[in-house]
Amino acid sequence: MVVTSFSVCKLRCEYKENPIGIDVLRPRFSWQIQSDARDVMQTAYQIQVSENDPDFQQVIWDTGQVRSDQSVHVEYEGPPLKSCTRYYYRVRAWNQEGEMSEWSEIALFEMGLLRADEWRAKWITPEFETDQTQVCPLLRTTFTIEGQVKTARVYVTSLGLYELQLNGERVGDWVLTPGWTSYNNRLQYQTYDVTHHLRGGANAIGVILGNGWYKGELGWEGARNVYGNQRAVLLQMHIQYADGRNQTVVSDETWTSQTGPILMSEIYHGEIYDARLERSGWSTAEYDDSDWYGVTVLPRGKDMLVAQENMPTRIVEEIRPVRLIHTPAGEKVLDMGQNMVGWIRFKVKAPAGTEIVLRHAEVLDRDGNFYTGNLRKAKQTIRYVCKGEGEEWYQPHFTYQGFRYVQIEGVPGDVKLDDFIGCVIHSDLEQTGRFECSNALVNQLQHNILWGQKGNFVDIPTDCPQRNERLGWTGDAQIFIRTAAFNMNVAPFFTKWLRDLKADQWPSGGVPSVIPNIFPEDSEVLSSSSAWADAAVICPWTVYLCYGDKRLLEEQYDSMKAWVEYMRSQGDNEYLYNTGSHYGDWLGLDAKENSYKGATDEDYIATAFYAYSTRLLARAARVLGKHDDVEEYETLYKNIVEHFRREFVTPNGRLSVPTQTAHVLALWFDLVDESHRGRIARTLAKYIEDNNCHLSTGFVGTPYLCHALSQNGYNALAYKLLLQTDYPSWLYQVTKGATTMWEHWDSIKVDGSFWSDDMNSFNHYAYGAVGEWLYRVVAGIDTDEEHPGYKHILIRPKPEPALKYVKASLQTMYGEVAAHWGFVDGQHMEVFVRIPANTTATVVLPHATLSAVREGDRPLEKVNGIHCFKQVNEGVCMELGSGVYQFNYPLQDQVAN
Repeated sequence: MVVTSFSVCKLRCEYKENPIGIDVLRPRFSWQIQSDARDVMQTAYQIQVSENDPDFQQVIWDTGQVRSDQSVHVEYEGPPLKSCTRYYYRVRAWNQEGEMSEWSEIALFEMGLLRADEWRAKWITPEFETDQTQVCPLLRTTFTIEGQVKTARVYVTSLGLYELQLNGERVGDWVLTPGWTSYNNRLQYQTYDVTHHLRGGANAIGVILGNGWYKGELGWEGARNVYGNQRAVLLQMHIQYADGRNQTVVSDETWTSQTGPILMSEIYHGEIYDARLERSGWSTAEYDDSDWYGVTVLPRGKDMLVAQENMPTRIVEEIRPVRLIHTPAGEKVLDMGQNMVGWIRFKVKAPAGTEIVLRHAEVLDRDGNFYTGNLRKAKQTIRYVCKGEGEEWYQPHFTYQGFRYVQIEGVPGDVKLDDFIGCVIHSDLEQTGRFECSNALVNQLQHNILWGQKGNFVDIPTDCPQRNERLGWTGDAQIFIRTAAFNMNVAPFFTKWLRDLKADQWPSGGVPSVIPNIFPEDSEVLSSSSAWADAAVICPWTVYLCYGDKRLLEEQYDSMKAWVEYMRSQGDNEYLYNTGSHYGDWLGLDAKENSYKGATDEDYIATAFYAYSTRLLARAARVLGKHDDVEEYETLYKNIVEHFRREFVTPNGRLSVPTQTAHVLALWFDLVDESHRGRIARTLAKYIEDNNCHLSTGFVGTPYLCHALSQNGYNALAYKLLLQTDYPSWLYQVTKGATTMWEHWDSIKVDGSFWSDDMNSFNHYAYGAVGEWLYRVVAGIDTDEEHPGYKHILIRPKPEPALKYVKASLQTMYGEVAAHWGFVDGQHMEVFVRIPANTTATVVLPHATLSAVREGDRPLEKVNGIHCFKQVNEGVCMELGSGVYQFNYPLQDQVAN
C-alpha cells in the first residue's frame, strides 16, 4: 500500500547533495522521512542504484526490501564503482503500519579519478617560476571540439592556489582551491562540470596560479615555501561526445605561460593588481600567445591526490557598508557593520595609473582612528592600479582579509557606499542550528559565536582570520567542535581536517599543535600539548555523537589510540601525564603576570585530559567492537583516575589545585569520587562568588564551566555568569560592540584601550564554546550516546527565570529537532518540541507535576505519540515518538518566584 503522507526526501551521499568527483569507493546514503503524522518510524527501506541511467532501466544494485530503521549512512554494497562515472539512486521506505512511500526524487553521485595511474596529465609550472616570483602566472592551452558534446569534466588541482577559466569565463564559484591539506601526504583535486562552457571548434583553458599556503608566507615567523618553491597545475579534462567518442585534454609541455596583472597575492598581505597589465582574452582560443613562455614539467607523483572532501570555500553572502567614517586622523573608513572574513569587491572610474588602496582592520582605536596594531606583520592591503577605460570592477583572487573597517585611499571624488560590497567567504557549510531567547544581548552573543565560526572555518578551523597566523590550532578546534556541530553541519569539514591530523601525527603518537602542521620536526615535544593534542580523540568522537559517523571513528581509531599511548609513555608512571610542555589553561585570568598560562597546574590538566581521552577511546573501542581494547582502556582509565585522586584530591575531597578550572575539570570529566562531588561543586561556586560572580577560566576551563555548574546543582549561578555584562564575561564584549568572539576577555579594556598588539584577535571562536551549553542545557537539546546522531533525542531544558523564553532548533540528519520553552505570566510554563520522523525522544518537562501537565488541552494518557511518562526529580519525563507537541502546566511556586 502506498501512502502519500509518508515520503522520503533530502537524499544525501557522503553528506552532500548530488556530489560529483568523489572517490569514496563505498559511499553512504542518507535520507529523511517526512510525515505529518505522529510516531512515524521507518521499518524497511529499498535503495536502487543505476549506472548512467536516470530511468533505472539498468539497475546495478537493488537492496530489495531491507528490514531496518536505518536511514543515515547506509553503505553502498553493489559492484565496484568506476572512475568518471555517474550513478543515480533513489530510495523508498515502509513505516510501522506497513505503508510504503513513493520512490524519492532521483539523486546522483559521480565518481572522480580513483587511481593515480588514471592521471595522464603532467604537473606543469611556468618556465619563469623562481623562489622570488611574486607575480601570479597565467597558463593556457587550446583544443578543438569536433561534434556534439554530451558531458565534459575537468579534474584539477595545484601546488599553490588556482583559478580556472574556460573560453574567457571563470569556471565554478569556489575560491582558495584546492584548499589547505597536509600537502605532502594529501592534496585535494576538484571536479567541475564544464559541459556548457564548451563550443564547437577552437576552445581554450586558462589557469591563474597563486602562492597560497603552499608557497606563500605562512606562520608568524615569516617562513615561505613551507611545502615547496614552485607553483604548478595538474589538469585533466574528459570530454564525452554524443556519438560515444571520448577526448582527453591534459596539462603537459605544450602549454604556454606568461605574467599577468596580479603582481603579488598573499594570504596575509593582500594583493597588488595592475589592471594596465591585463591580457584581454588570454583564456580564449582567439588569443595570440606567440610571445608567451613555455612550461616546465615537474617530476612529481600523484599518489597523494584525493578528491574534494570538505564543502567548498565560496563567497557565501554579501553585505554592504553601513556608513562612511571620517576619522579624527583624517582617514576615510568604511564600516561594514560586521566583523567579517573575505574581501571587498568594488568599482571605480579613474584615469589610468590611479592607485586605489584598501587597508583592512577589525576595530577602531578609542580615539576613533583606524587600528592595525593587532595585525602584527600581516598587511591586509589591496592595491589596485586602474587601467582608465571607464567603470572598472575588481575583487581579489588568492588572499582574504579579516575586518570590519576598510580604509580607502586614492578614490577620486567622494567615496560612495554603493561602490563597495563585502564578500563573506568561508567553507559553505549548511547552517543547522538556531538559538533565540528573551535577552537581546544573549542573542547577539549567539550571533557573534556563529560569525566567529564563519570567519574561522575557511577550509580549516583557524584561530583568527586577520593577523599573520590563521593556523589550525588543535586545542581551539576540540573545545569548539560541539558548538560548531550545533551551528552548522561540520561533518565533512572535520572529516577532512582529521585526516590531515592523522597524516601529520608523529610516529610516536604525539600530535602537532596546528593542523596542517607547518613547524619542523624538532618541535615534536613542544607540540604535543594536553588539551590541544586531545583533539585527536575528542573530535572524531564528537562527530560520531553528532552525526552517527561510525566510519570516521573507525578511520581515526589508530590515531586516537596512538595519542593515548603517547601520553601513557610520557609520565613518571603510566597513569600520570606529568612531563612535557603544555599550553595549560591558556589565557586564564588567574595567570601570573607576563604569562599566557592560567594558574592551574599543567600536570593536573594533562592528567585530567589523559583520563578523559582514555575514557573516550574505550567508548570508541566498544562502538567498533574492539573488545580487547575495551577491556584494556577501561582498566587504564580506572587506574588514571585512581592516581589522579591520589595526586590531586585529599581524603576529605579537597582539590590540591585551588582554581576554577581545576574544579571544573574534576567535575565535568568525572574524576572525583561521588561522595566528594558536592564539596568540589560548592568550592567552585564559592570561587566564582568570591570573584564577584565572575569567571577566571581560560581556554581549558571555560568550555565546561557552565556545564559543571548546571550538572551539580548550580544552574542559576551558570545563568548568572552568562548574563554578566561587566568584565570579565561573555556579554562584556557584546556591550563593547563586538560582532564576533574575542580572543581575550578584555581584548578591549573598560577604558577603550587594547589588551595588547601581539596576540589580540577580535574574531577568535574559542570562548564561543559556551554555545554548546546554550543548546544542550538552556534549550536542552542533546543526543543519546547509545543512539548517536540524534536517532534518539534527549530534550531536557534547565530554565531559570532570568530568561523568559528560549527557542532553539537543530537540523539533524533525520530532520529538524526543536525545543522551545517559556514562562507565562510567571505562573505557567509552555514547552514546545518537534521530533523528526524515524526518531524517538526522551523529554523532561522541568518543574512539572504529572497530574497538571497538558498537551494542548489533553492529559498525557490521551495523547498519541507519548509512549510512557513518569514523575522524576526534575519534573515529568516522557518517551515520545516523532511529531510536534505543545505542553503547558502550572509552575511550582518556588520557580515562579
